[in-house]
Amino acid sequence: MGTEPVVSSQRPLEHDQYCREVEAHLRRKNDGHLIRIVGPSFELVCGWAARGIPLKIVQHGIDRYFERYYAKGPRRRPVRIDFCEADVLDAFDAWRRAVGTYLLPPTPDDAGPPARTRPRHSLAAHLDRVVGRLAARRTDPSMEALGAAVDRVLGRLDALRDTAVKARGPARTAVVEELAALDRELSAAARTDSDAMTLEALAEEAAADLESFRDRMTREVYQRALDAAVERLLREGLGLPRIAYE
Repeated sequence: MGTEPVVSSQRPLEHDQYCREVEAHLRRKNDGHLIRIVGPSFELVCGWAARGIPLKIVQHGIDRYFERYYAKGPRRRPVRIDFCEADVLDAFDAWRRAVGTYLLPPTPDDAGPPARTRPRHSLAAHLDRVVGRLAARRTDPSMEALGAAVDRVLGRLDALRDTAVKARGPARTAVVEELAALDRELSAAARTDSDAMTLEALAEEAAADLESFRDRMTREVYQRALDAAVERLLREGLGLPRIAYE
């Protein structure tokens, strides 16, 4: 009689560390109240790790949930990680589209029930959010090109707001195309004002985020994804919202 193979149920050590990092971020957002990530919650977060969701994207999704939570007034109880799932998946979807991994063939870890994503904001609401975030960001006098670009972009966004409310068909397409052009202008200005050391550090961070997808990319696709990921990190560090509407 043969011996049945032993199947280990243990997760990779890096998954455990990933969960602890997520748990620590959730604790900070919960004002120090610790909500352990165990049981089904642990499986959920390990699933994010297995799919290659960068830790910073998970944290961004958690932050998005808390932004709405804070807006509702005084909090009544600490937030569990499960409540943040839709925002984490939304943030991951946006990241994948931005860096180009969205078109890669799926892996077994991508299988599962449909993601519970949130509906996209309307074009007018998107413009309002972008204008609010862009106007509220801190300005750095040393970043002259970026400062001038922000002023130009804000002027155009203000002019587009009324149009966006009623825009349909070709008129709406024109607004969306202009938003994409303004997005590129802002990114170019941010790069112009950034030194080589900063861009090199961001490239290393971006490469780490893309590690789970590297084997499924050609050299050209990987380089495009790396450039896009660096741009995203640069913009986040400078507090620049994404203007393009997708």
